[in-house]
Amino acid sequence: MIESLLVANRGEIARRIIRTAKRLGIRVVAVHSEADADLPFVAEADEAVLIGPPNPALSYRNTEAILAAAKSTGAQAIHPGYGFLSENAEFARTVEASGLIWVGPDADAITAMGDKINARNLMAAAGVPVAPGTTDPAADLDAAVTAAAEIGYPVMVKAAAGGGGMGMGVAVDEAALRTEYDKVRAFAERMFGDGSVLIERYFPRVRHVEVQILGLADGRVVALGERECSVQRRNQKLVEESPSPAVSPELRSRLLAAAVRAGEAVGYRNAGTVECLLDTATDEFFFLEMNTRLQVEHPVTEYVYGIDLVEEQLRVASGLAPTFDPDALTPRGHAVEMRINAEDPKRFLPGPGVIRTWVEPTGEGVRVDSGYTEGNTVTPFYDSLLAKLIVSGATRAEVLERAKEAVAAFQIEGPKNNVPFFAELLTNEEFRSGAYDTGIVSRMR
Repeated sequence: MIESLLVANRGEIARRIIRTAKRLGIRVVAVHSEADADLPFVAEADEAVLIGPPNPALSYRNTEAILAAAKSTGAQAIHPGYGFLSENAEFARTVEASGLIWVGPDADAITAMGDKINARNLMAAAGVPVAPGTTDPAADLDAAVTAAAEIGYPVMVKAAAGGGGMGMGVAVDEAALRTEYDKVRAFAERMFGDGSVLIERYFPRVRHVEVQILGLADGRVVALGERECSVQRRNQKLVEESPSPAVSPELRSRLLAAAVRAGEAVGYRNAGTVECLLDTATDEFFFLEMNTRLQVEHPVTEYVYGIDLVEEQLRVASGLAPTFDPDALTPRGHAVEMRINAEDPKRFLPGPGVIRTWVEPTGEGVRVDSGYTEGNTVTPFYDSLLAKLIVSGATRAEVLERAKEAVAAFQIEGPKNNVPFFAELLTNEEFRSGAYDTGIVSRMR
């Protein structure tokens, strides 16, 4: 097993990784910006290194500073968490070229799945269903218009190098396409340094379902069930649950088999997620993208399968067998995760500030993965995620009742936060029925 680990991230995911690493007897190094010096993850590591100012480009995305911290502290491995450099193939290559262990998939897999068009084509060749769309970037607006006419409106205009719900727009006709194409292309060039755009069929009423995969040290790829991720705002997730209330045993079998094929197609190792769109009217699903990292919502899978995904990541990176029997994976119960964000609960606009009160809920089946505590300042420099409230139980009905109690007990004063939204959602009949789709939040507003 790895003996020392540098966590190249911040907030709740840094604390999450630190918790497992320390349980396994691994010495942990945290890196942090000036803005995060007082956050809990810094104090909980065995050693902490300041790597730069608040600007992520000068700290959490600063490859040289992170590698220098690893060298000065004698860290043996680097875990990137999610976001920042987690899906940066060049960073992964540099880490390994420096003689360090990279806790994640290899750079070739990250590269293969990082370009949405290349990923679509690879998946189609592997027999994974993909939505109708372009097999090459739309070189210019005329090419996009031609492609959309062939695919049929409405279409999704997507940044080929995008991810996390960013760099996407919907066009219902040619006039809208002309506007969205220029908008998405400009955004992609600014945010990702790559203005390539693809055009796909847009499905107005779908669910967002993803499969957790794990590429083992012996070369096998296993699927650890699916997660329902359809409660979203601006194409970004707010709630995830496992198993999905929309997925039948027969559909689950097809979904998981397709996800394993996706991983095998790129020789995948470590944790990853195959994201799909599910047309509930036909039970057809289509490959959306593959996230080559640990997901924010991984705890719901941990509860249902009784494993620690961070531990499994570390075991794969160390060349060790998993803690579970890959041939006897059995899901049990249900789990829901709610993303507690520093944003107002109506329009979901960011609301940083000083946390005056922070009281986390407790009780059977309740877990809180938090990045902050009372007295901390939520700054505008990073993602608005404050904590993840995860609730588990034997049935979905039991979990929803526990979740209502946990949300009512979660007290945050200071920054704006979306806890009231979850109180509203958990009494919403559409959500409680399980028959919801990606438009549920817009229908609530």
